[in-house]
Amino acid sequence: MTHPPTPPGRFPTPPPPRKRDAQSTREKLVRAALDLFTSQGYHETTTPQIARRAGIAEGTIYRHFSSKEQLLNEIYRAAARLFIQSIKDTSPTAPCRERLETIAKSWRTIAHYNPNAARLVFQSQIKPLLDPRSRETENELKSEIEKIIAAGKASGQVRVGSAETWAAVWLRVIALMLERTADKTWPPDQPASQNAIDAAWLAIAANQTTASAAPTTPPPP
Repeated sequence: MTHPPTPPGRFPTPPPPRKRDAQSTREKLVRAALDLFTSQGYHETTTPQIARRAGIAEGTIYRHFSSKEQLLNEIYRAAARLFIQSIKDTSPTAPCRERLETIAKSWRTIAHYNPNAARLVFQSQIKPLLDPRSRETENELKSEIEKIIAAGKASGQVRVGSAETWAAVWLRVIALMLERTADKTWPPDQPASQNAIDAAWLAIAANQTTASAAPTTPPPP
């Protein structure tokens, strides 16, 4: 059944209490599962633990998700889309280095304020657990970075070679920066964080002598 549009200047009618309660319960489940999956591991996390952390009965989980695997994959896709959207928000006409740096800094902000999302997306241990839809989302993230690097290579900004390879190199260095940011080891304003972003670019830049000065302060171990 369709509802008439809300008149201008009027707040929309809030959803019925049961619908609000269901959404609130789902959000509690997602937060609890994300915290446990990224702190103690997927296999070590049980549905009773998720339920206790969320403050609900275990059976309630299955009103929202068919299994623990589905819960993991839905959380993964939602988290990965945060990072994909950051890519799409950048200017397609910006120079390759500028665009990649903007993306890295946006991802760093996500890792700072939502560390568990960064851990989940860039945590290799969960890759074998991804379902086909989640793998498509993972591939979309990689593909978007590869397109930017391929364009940079075409314009002479990125060194000769496979865009897929250089994207993997760039992502590996940035993933380290995100891990340290999520763990609060590298605050966003710490030089080591920017050094990692610079190093990721220098690893793929076409002209190694003029690409930019290399990081002067090596990241701490």
